[in-house]
Parts: sequence; C-alpha cells; structure tokens
Amino acid sequence: MLRSVGRWFQRAGIGLSAWLRRRPRTAVGLLVLCLLWLFCLPRPLFKEPISVVLEDREGQLLGARIATDGQWRFPESDSVPSKYAACVIAFEDKRFRWHPGVDPVSLLRAMWLNARSGQIVSGGSTITMQVIRLARGNPSRTIWEKMLEMFMATRLELTYSKQSILNLYASHAPFGGNVVGIEAASWRYYGKSPHLLTWAEAATMAVLPNSPALIHPGRNRDALVQKRNRLLERLRDNGQISAAECELSQEEPLPEQPLPLPQLAPHLLDRLAAGGASRFHTTLDKDLQERISAILARRQEIYRGNDVHNLASIIIDVASGEVLAYVGNVQGAGKEHGESVDIITAPRSTGSILKPYLYALSLESGDILPNSLLHDVPTQLGQYKPENYYETYDGAVPAKRALIRSLNVPFVLLLQHYGLEKFHFNLQRLGLSTLNRPPDHYGLSLILGGAEATLSDITNMYACMARRLGTFYERNGRYASDDFRAPILMKDGPQRGSNARQSSTDLLSAASIWYTFEAMREVERPNSAGEWELFRAGRPVAWKTGTSMGFRDAWAAGVTPRYAVGVWVGNADGEGRPGLLGVEMAAPVLFEIFEQLPGGERWFDPPYDDMVQAPVCKKSGWRAGDYCENDTLWIPKSGLKAAVCPNHQLLHLDSTGMWQVNSDCTSPASMQHVPWFVLPPIEEFYFKSKNPSYVSPPPFRPDCVGAQTALVQSPMQLIYPKNPTRIYVPVDLNGKLSSTVFQVAHRTPDIEIFWHLDGVYLGSTRTFHQMALQPPVGPHMLALVDKDGYRLEQRFEIVGK
Repeated sequence: MLRSVGRWFQRAGIGLSAWLRRRPRTAVGLLVLCLLWLFCLPRPLFKEPISVVLEDREGQLLGARIATDGQWRFPESDSVPSKYAACVIAFEDKRFRWHPGVDPVSLLRAMWLNARSGQIVSGGSTITMQVIRLARGNPSRTIWEKMLEMFMATRLELTYSKQSILNLYASHAPFGGNVVGIEAASWRYYGKSPHLLTWAEAATMAVLPNSPALIHPGRNRDALVQKRNRLLERLRDNGQISAAECELSQEEPLPEQPLPLPQLAPHLLDRLAAGGASRFHTTLDKDLQERISAILARRQEIYRGNDVHNLASIIIDVASGEVLAYVGNVQGAGKEHGESVDIITAPRSTGSILKPYLYALSLESGDILPNSLLHDVPTQLGQYKPENYYETYDGAVPAKRALIRSLNVPFVLLLQHYGLEKFHFNLQRLGLSTLNRPPDHYGLSLILGGAEATLSDITNMYACMARRLGTFYERNGRYASDDFRAPILMKDGPQRGSNARQSSTDLLSAASIWYTFEAMREVERPNSAGEWELFRAGRPVAWKTGTSMGFRDAWAAGVTPRYAVGVWVGNADGEGRPGLLGVEMAAPVLFEIFEQLPGGERWFDPPYDDMVQAPVCKKSGWRAGDYCENDTLWIPKSGLKAAVCPNHQLLHLDSTGMWQVNSDCTSPASMQHVPWFVLPPIEEFYFKSKNPSYVSPPPFRPDCVGAQTALVQSPMQLIYPKNPTRIYVPVDLNGKLSSTVFQVAHRTPDIEIFWHLDGVYLGSTRTFHQMALQPPVGPHMLALVDKDGYRLEQRFEIVGK
C-alpha cells in the first residue's frame, strides 16, 4: 500500500514538473505567489503600543499604566483561561482545533445566510482570520479583504500553534470603549484576573468582541444578555457545563460601569516602566501591600494636622532578599505635597540611623567592646560642636547604652577614633549607594545626618546583617559571599540573582551583628517628661530611629530574623515641622507594620563559634587590666584586639586612706596600694551627677612634694575651650562683642579657683566654675590656679565679625 502511494506521488510530481516546464509564466507566477505567501505576515504581527503592567508574586495585578494611544491593552500573556477559551471557541469558531486557518464549512454557511437575508449577517471568519484582521488594523469589510485574510490565515497557522493563535486573539480583541484584550477587560469590568472568571463572565467576554458597544450602560444590553445566554446553552448542549451551571450562570447580571484598575504600587510601577519592559512580575505580596498602604494612609490622616504629608515604607524578606511591600509614598497627599515622589529611592538626610553600623564596625575592628565606656562630655572639634539631643551629658557611658539612647557626642568621638575614611568606605561596602562624595565632604557629621541615604538602602543593610547572622547558623559557622546584596524586586528574569554588591566574607562577623542587634532590641525613647524609659514591643525587634537636622526627616528601621522594615515620615519638599521625630512619628508606624507580619520566629541565638570568653572590667567595659574587678564574658573574637581598661589605676594612699601620697612624703612601707576607678576631671564632673556611687580619688596630702607633676592626676580640666581653638564671637546690637562662657571642671567642686587672662587677674569661683568674658579680638592665654597651686593653661583666639 505504502509503495503504491509513493509511486503515485512520484508520478504526480513528474507530471507537475513537466506541466510547469511547458508553461514558464505560470511557473513564475506560482513562485511569486509562494514567496508572497511565505512573507505575507507583518513582523511583528502587532505593533500597537501596550500598557505597562505590574503584578505581585502570585500574578495578581498591582497596577497598570494606559498605553500611549489611550487604550487599556495589556501585554500578551502566556496562557488563555480555560473557561474563556471554551466559550470563545464555541461562539466564534467551533472547528478551530482542526481547520488550517480557513473553515470552508463556515464560509459556505455564511454565504448561504447572507444570500437568504439579502445582507451580510455572517462573515464566516475563523479565529485565525480574525487575528489577521486585528493585526491589519480592522480594514473595511470587502471580498478582497476577506480573501487576503484567508490567504494570510493559512500562513499564520503554519507559523503559530493553535494555542498561540488563540492567545493572540484573546490579547487583541476589542471589548468596548478603550479596553482591548481579555486581561484588561476582566480587570476593567469584573475587577479580577481572567483566570477567576465564572462561566457567565467568560461567556460575556466571549460574545463581547462581536458587538463591543453593547457593554456600555444605556445601550441595548438585552441583546448582550441574549447572546451570552445562548452561548451558555450551547456549552450545556455540548456537555461542557451542567444544566444547573447553565441556569445559575444565566441569572448573573452584566457588569456596570468599568472599574478603576488597582494602583497599589504606582511609584514602583513608574520606576520599573522607565526600563522599557511592559510586564513586571514582582516579589511583592498584594495583600501585604494593601495593608501597609492602609496603615500609612491612616497615619497620614493623623500627621497632616501638623502639616506632615508624606510617608513611605518598604518590607524585605531577610532570607531571600525579596521586597514584599513597596509603598513609595502614601496616596492622598496631593500633587502640591509631592505625592508622586518615590521616597524609597530618594536620598534623604539620615539623622542617627547610621549609628548601629558604626557600633557594629567598631566591634568588628576591636576598637570597642559591647559595653566599653565612651566619652560623653561637651566637645568642640574645630568649628564642629556636636551636642546630645537634650544637651545633657553623662561624662562616660557604655557603648551599648550610647546606642540605646542614641547619644550624639559619644558616636562622633567614636567615629573620630574609628576613622572617617574607613567608615565611609565600609558604608559603601555595606550597600549605601548615595555616598558619592569623598569623606572630607561629610566630615564627622556623617554619623549624625551629614550624608544622605535612601530608605531602600537603609532597610536592606539591616536585612543583609540579619541574613549574615542567619546563614552563620545554617552554614555551621561559615559565611556566604552574597549575604550583602541588593534587594530583589523581580520574581524572575535577569534581575534575580545578579544583585551581589559584596563578594567578600570579612565585612561584618556574626558576633558583631548579634551584639548590635541586642543593643537595638533595647532601644529607648523619651517620655513626655524628657526622661528615658524602655520601649517594649510585642515581639522582639531590633530597631533604630533617626531625625534629620531641622526636623525634616523621621526614620525608623527594624529587623527580625524574618523581616526588615523601613519607614520614613516627613514632607517630600523638605519642609521641617516641629515634633517630626523618628521616635515619635516613624517608630509607631514601624511597630504597627510589624503587627501585620507573621510572628513566632525564634530570636537569633548567640553565635558562640564567632565569640571568645575573656576577662572584662566590670566598670569600664574594656578588657580587664591588672587592677580591674572583672567578669569573664563572651565577646566577639575581634574584641581580643581591644584596649585594656584605661580607668583603673593603683593609687598610693596614706594609712588613713584619705590622702594620696608618694615617696617624697611617706615611706613606701606605710602606704596602702588601692586599685581605683578614675575618670578624667571633665568626665568625672558629669559622671558623678548620674552615678552617685562614683568615688573620686583622694587628693594629695598637702605636704607631698611633686604631686602636681603627676599629670594623670591633674584635678582640673577645661570644659570650654577644651583645646586650642578659634572662637567666633557675634556682635551684639550695641556693636560690642558678645560674651563667651568659659568653664572648668575640678575634682573638688568646692575648691576656690583663681582666673587669669593674659596675666591679668579676673577673679575667683567656687562650686560653679564658669565665667563669662569678653576678650578682644586676637590671641589670648587663659590661666587657672586652684588654692592648692595646681595650674592649668589654655591658648585660644577670638575672631570677630
């Protein structure tokens, strides 16, 4: 049989070849026709502009932008909903699965119906032919156009699969008004994904392209209902739906006015659309995005009473780095208040939000231990004078407490010790992308808001730290090279997996991060009386706030083992407002957001493999020296490089223990050698007011010669001016220079101190050792002498207008 068929084709081919040789013009014509057929399809098939679509991690619609021609025309999807496919095939082209693009039966039937009615009532077009017609811009209906559609439809069938052709039709069919395609129509008319359409809704969508104007309220919608119901009955008769489904579906109403499309992440949509693509499958969670947006909108209603109009928030999954929520700016602020500004990517002054990074990096470098005492006294560094928020000082404060209370002066001095250039470099390694100027441009104010950062970078840096701590356990004490990477916004595609910022594993150790998070868990806030009280959350959260200079930016960032959350509150135009504080406005939003996140996760375990036990001084928090009372504590391994306690000294006292002595006045055999916790006078001056248990070292006995030469025991220290400095003094309204207040601290406050300026005696002070002076412009020498003969000198220069 097969041999017979083969011989028949062979003879037919030989005969056709001979026939064409006798008719060369016909052969050329057929060749031209074949070439026209091969290249008749436009490339690309559809050239119309399309809408930009934003989807969440499950494919749910988050937002869309209308196409440039004013049409809601979504990008082609990779599948057609099964109910809609069944409906459209049953209504438009029941032999779609079998014909080659043209259905002769349908054409003959259309010709007979048109001839019988005397007008065109049926076109006989297949779905494939309708795709060609849509691709050519819906030209006028003529016999020539119909023949051209048939010609091109056969070529389309050779190029595309049936499923692809059905998808092309579903994506480009008109659905009334400015709605094109099943996906846009489903969201505009039913507010849901086309895959969730009911049989009645799918049937309505299937018959609508045949008469798209019927969808509008006020038109002859009864005709649309009848078409839909007839289609449902056909589906019932075909056995695709049951009689009960058909009856219930026929009872469903038609959609009313078109619904507005979701606009849940408009700022992210604008940001991604700038890249040129048209459909973005993001990592966002639609439900979470809606809840966070509602929280920010509710808070805006409260804050706008203080003329604070803008809020933003971002949530990052720690383990994966995926962004789960992205609210670039709260909706409702209005254009006049910068509603369109994407705060998440906008550089803003950081305030104190960078302090935990300096704390962690200082632990990592061995510059401090978790509770090392830091200086907290009035400080003048050239022309820069940092101050604590409440302008009070502790003298000396444990580093952990300084972070908990967000004290400014200790962290400025810590930055000076750690190194501005090194901190600047390591912030860039951590992922702070906005440090585009050299370190000297920012100076030491870098730690207090002298630089700008984005909410995305700040939140992601905390997420990266938490990820490193988490992966340390999972990898049995080893670090992953990509712990510090950019946040992931796309669920798939080239952006995923190519975001590593830092391939090094030595940036921050698990121990340094763990101690930083432990301090951040205990962050405190000021109550209405200005005192400090612990802010306890309903779940363990490591968090930090920040407030920029001029009350322009309020920050809050928090992290748990599962989530990192960032919040910004302020005005997009930079207008400052009284009371715009991170702890008062951003922190409540932060914790309200955490309440929306799944809880129950276990807090980070101490990474003992990255720690070591070492003796630590109980009072100073530094590594214990020979004279310290110490505890053996777990510290980061890098802490072994930390300094030995500088505060404990061995004092030589007389037999009464009331006086310090030396070998010039007392026999060493009669001395008591007592370890003593000693602070410099200026630190002691402030420390004693907060720590009543502190005992100053006894003074030297008056008959001891050479006591004053022990510089380390000097009882006096200038508070201002602390170092040789130039003092700029403003001119008062009377044309004279304003007064400058000079202040000194003494271990014995009640002692009398005699003041001299340029060799001229000015007077004396007791208890409160300060004096307001008006030195003329130029260099000067201030000399202070107490009644025991201790002398302190300081040069300074007055600079006038």
